Amino acid sequence: MDLRKLKTLIDLVSESNITELEITEADGKVRIVKADPAAAAPIHYAPMPVAAAAPGAAGTAAAAMPEPAAAPVETGHVVKSPMVGTFYRAANPGSKAFAEVGDTIKEGDPICIIEAMKIMNEIEADKTGTVTRILCENGQAVEFGQPLFVIG
Repeated sequence: MDLRKLKTLIDLVSESNITELEITEADGKVRIVKADPAAAAPIHYAPMPVAAAAPGAAGTAAAAMPEPAAAPVETGHVVKSPMVGTFYRAANPGSKAFAEVGDTIKEGDPICIIEAMKIMNEIEADKTGTVTRILCENGQAVEFGQPLFVIG
């Protein structure tokens, strides 16, 4: 099977709701299976806080531990990643970032690049407003639907 045709099939499966595709032709058979994103999600372990326990204070050490803080709720419009790839804030390593915290952006303005399969995909703002937070580091791997920016 032609390599370009195979890449086109892979792209079609990755961009659609199809989870599995199998094609048989005279020159061979191809089966493409999309991994379940929930099964591939990384597992993060939080370290247990260590409390200094004085002799005879075994019962009070557990009671003295503070409650873990709740995850902060984002206010404003969250721009999410449309694909899996590597997040870049600028077109080139030495270039100025597309968007900084405090910048006013318009809908359609480029705000970052996500590299996927050696292709640089320019991501555009889907809302007009001011960038209030940048949620990813330059060069960080991102997942589909992962929050990238908060626009207020």
